Amino acid sequence: MRGRTGDVRTYPGFLPVTVVCLVVLYAPLLVVMVYSFNDSLSITRWGGFSLSWYHDVFTGTESAKFKAAAWNSLTIALMAATASTTIATAAAVAMVRGGQFRGRSLNLALISMPIMVPEIVTAVATLVFFSAIGFTLGYFSIVVAHIVFCIPFAYLPIAARLEGIDGSYEEAAQDLYASRGQAFRRVLMPLMAPGILAGFLLAFIISLDDFIITNFIKGAGVETLPTAIFGSVKQGIKPNIMALSTLMLVVSVLVVTLSWLVGRYGEKSRADDPLRTATR
Repeated sequence: MRGRTGDVRTYPGFLPVTVVCLVVLYAPLLVVMVYSFNDSLSITRWGGFSLSWYHDVFTGTESAKFKAAAWNSLTIALMAATASTTIATAAAVAMVRGGQFRGRSLNLALISMPIMVPEIVTAVATLVFFSAIGFTLGYFSIVVAHIVFCIPFAYLPIAARLEGIDGSYEEAAQDLYASRGQAFRRVLMPLMAPGILAGFLLAFIISLDDFIITNFIKGAGVETLPTAIFGSVKQGIKPNIMALSTLMLVVSVLVVTLSWLVGRYGEKSRADDPLRTATR
């Protein structure tokens, strides 16, 4: 066993298993993208290249419904991402900079629980809770549910970034007569900015793409883009749904890529930190 590098790429069968997994995961997405440019009404027979279905998304008979749903999705995602990132930032500061305190492990488990619990269970529990307290289902019930659900997704990159920031910066600021609040606003917050932005973007795309929780607690007359697509699909799959799904996929990929780039920038700036290098 001595001398083995532990690189999984050297294990027998790694490449074919990887290829199979990638095909199973991404081949359906590629099919949807290709047929969104199909000039035929058929979703299985190719009739030539066309952008007509993208035009239909914005000007067709269902365009008003899709535009209203897209606006709901965008505004809900912005509010949920902003609120969850604010809460996650406060939680990360408490957990990382607060030292050991009673209930710390319990609080960390509660923050991580929405990630570990199946989403359908969270959706049912949220619906039962809202019904029990008499909270009206609708636009704001979606916002509240998304805020709670997005907190752990925002927390992870923020906490990771904060753990990489040396506490000496805050100590130096306080030695120069800055209050704890001033040290946080003027020193710690700018250093945490890449993690906060990455957490915001991740929470935004999680909220924007969510279907299960939203479908349970949206109430009558309120639609987001995923639930509007689901409602249209129940009446039959049409090429304009493929075009709309492709647009959502592109937006999701762009936001996730931006979040990854921001996180990578934060890691690079941490690696280039002269104070961190000097204390190794």
